[in-house]
Amino acid sequence: MIIDELNKHRIIVASSSPRRQELLRDLGLNFEVVVRDWSEEFPPHLKSEEVALHVAIKKAETFGSEIRENDIVITADTVVWCNNRILGKPMDKEDARRILREISGNTHYVITAVCLLSSAKQTSFFSSTKVTFSDLSDEEIEYYICNFSPYDKAGAYGIQEWIGLAACTSIEGSYFNVMGLPVEQVYHELQKFIAPNPLKGAEMTPQGRWGVDPGNK
Repeated sequence: MIIDELNKHRIIVASSSPRRQELLRDLGLNFEVVVRDWSEEFPPHLKSEEVALHVAIKKAETFGSEIRENDIVITADTVVWCNNRILGKPMDKEDARRILREISGNTHYVITAVCLLSSAKQTSFFSSTKVTFSDLSDEEIEYYICNFSPYDKAGAYGIQEWIGLAACTSIEGSYFNVMGLPVEQVYHELQKFIAPNPLKGAEMTPQGRWGVDPGNK
């Protein structure tokens, strides 16, 4: 079974997100959580998936020469692309209101990039999901902010929470990607990652896309 083969490795998940950790546990992976202080800043010319890939790769690079032969590090970053710009994690309550008003009655793209890193190679990829929300009243936005936790989430919302039930009219692509990790894609990429590589020591850097293209490059 491929899960047993994956669990022969020391898998390091570099994310404090309880949603990502839950999805990987449900997949059957055994892993350690190692979180570093890292910057999520990015060059201003980057757009949509370029931002998520940049941050995910930079997170992986912080492990550098610490990685042992049997280790696999998994890093990830999620961004929301709406109206041709990034909507990040809200800084405060007013910022959460602003972000939720922007996605209200609108379509946006949730993009998660993942980087896999071992002592021998590295690969990165991303998934894009198109999400449409119905109009949210100020009262509904206030209810969500006051009763849930938008501050640690890109786009100021969690699809699995009340707002997803009350306002999400359609999703094209991976639902789990909107939660924070395209877990099916991660599973298949991990299978490829541990497969015997005839070019041992070569770097793998395919930046594959699953899901919906946000465009606007």
